[in-house]
Amino acid sequence: MKPTTAMARTELTVRYHECDPSGIVFNANYLAYADIASLQTLESVVGPYTELAARGYDMVVAESNLRFLLPCRPGDQLVISGLLDRLGTTSMILRFQMHRGEELVAEVTNRYVWVDAETKKPIAPPEDVWRALSSYKVAA
Repeated sequence: MKPTTAMARTELTVRYHECDPSGIVFNANYLAYADIASLQTLESVVGPYTELAARGYDMVVAESNLRFLLPCRPGDQLVISGLLDRLGTTSMILRFQMHRGEELVAEVTNRYVWVDAETKKPIAPPEDVWRALSSYKVAA
């Protein structure tokens, strides 16, 4: 299943300290970029994360996959699109496409599991959250 509608777009500028000695973004920073985009993506669809936490819900990353396509350097302007690849009962897969202009430079896919904020055991997200997220799901 490949969604066509971005849930949210996050813009950021690559900073000098995010790069390795060869002047390109250090690989782990792409995961940090995806983390920044994940919060913005989730909040754009279901509201403030603090409200979910107050209701007793949390999300944890269970798996990440990172694909490098083109190097990024300090000053590059990136736009990260958050897309929903899969929505399950207690988990979801979000894909973050990172573009510099028209160029796709990297892609991160994260599998998140909804958990009880106190016990950290998997649970289904609230029904209103699941409905909001499911509006982005594309039929297989």
